[in-house]
Amino acid sequence: MASPGASPKLEIHLGDNLEVLSGFEDGAFDLIYIDPPFNTGKAQARTRLRTIRDDKGDRTGFQGKRYRTVRLGTSSWNDNFEDFMAFIEPRLREAHRLLAPTGSFFLHIDYRESHYCKVLLDEIFGRENFINEIVWAYDYGARSKRRWSAKHDNILWYAKDPENYTYRYEDIDRIPYMAPGLVGPEKAARGKTPTDVWWQTIVSPNGREKTGYPTQKPVAILNRIVRVHSNPGDRVLDFFAGSGTTGEAAVRAGRQAVLVDSNPEAVRVMARRLALLNPIFHEAGRRVPAPPVEAEPNAPNPRSGSGHTGFLFPDPPE
Repeated sequence: MASPGASPKLEIHLGDNLEVLSGFEDGAFDLIYIDPPFNTGKAQARTRLRTIRDDKGDRTGFQGKRYRTVRLGTSSWNDNFEDFMAFIEPRLREAHRLLAPTGSFFLHIDYRESHYCKVLLDEIFGRENFINEIVWAYDYGARSKRRWSAKHDNILWYAKDPENYTYRYEDIDRIPYMAPGLVGPEKAARGKTPTDVWWQTIVSPNGREKTGYPTQKPVAILNRIVRVHSNPGDRVLDFFAGSGTTGEAAVRAGRQAVLVDSNPEAVRVMARRLALLNPIFHEAGRRVPAPPVEAEPNAPNPRSGSGHTGFLFPDPPE
C-alpha cells in the first residue's frame, strides 16, 4: 500500500498482459478489476457517431429539430477464443499472486462464461474466498423475440482473505427507495445502500462520458468498486484496461492505478482521456514517451465534463 499522503500515480502499459504482469512483485496491488473479452464467438464492432444541428440533416431529434449524422469511425475486435479457459486461467492465477493480503479481485464477465470462471476462481482463490456475485443490470438496446433479452453482466468478487478485506461501508453511494412513503422522511432523504444487483445504464452513445472505445463501461460502476474496496493511496490494477475507466475512477478517488492493454488503439484512447494526469507509459518493459494524441473531429475542450473526450470531474487530485 502506498503511504496515505502519496500523490496518485498512473501507469499505462502496452503489451501482452501475461508478460507485463510477470514483472510485478507478489502482493503489489490492493484491488484488481478486469473486464476481459466475453468470448461471444463473434467479430464485434462499434461505430462512433456525432449529430450536428442541421435543418437539412438526415434525422429528426427533440422538438422535431433536424440533425446531420457524422461518422467518426469504427472500432472492431474479434471476440472469439477456441479455448477461453486456457486463455484466462494463467491471467487469473497472476491476479491471485499480485493481490495484497487484504485485497479484492473483481472479474467482470457475462452469462456465456461466468459459470466456468466461477469454478476456476474457486480453485485458484479457494471457494471460501468468494464473497459476492454482483449483477449489473441495464436496459438498453434491441429486444429478442425468441427468448428473454439478456440485459445484465456478472461481476465475481473474491477476497485474498475472506476474514480481512477492505469494505468501506460508509463510502457506499446511496440510491433512492422505490417506495419512500413506507420508510419515513429521514430514511427516504438518506437513501438506501445497493444490493448485489446494480441498476446502471450503459455509457450513452451520445453522452459526454463516451470515448468511442467499443467495450467501455460506465465510470459509475468503477467508482463504486474503487471507493468501497480500496483505501486512499492504494494501488489498483486493471490488465484489460480498454478505455481506461478503472484508471479514471481510481485517480478520482485518490488511488494509484496501473493499466495494461495489448491494443494500441486502447492506449491511444487512454492517453487522450487521461492526458491531464500525465500518465507514465511503458512498452516491452521500458518507459516510452506518450503516444501522439489527436483530438476527435469537432471535439470540445477536454475538461471536466465538457465533452466525451475529457475528465469527468473538475480537476485531478494534486
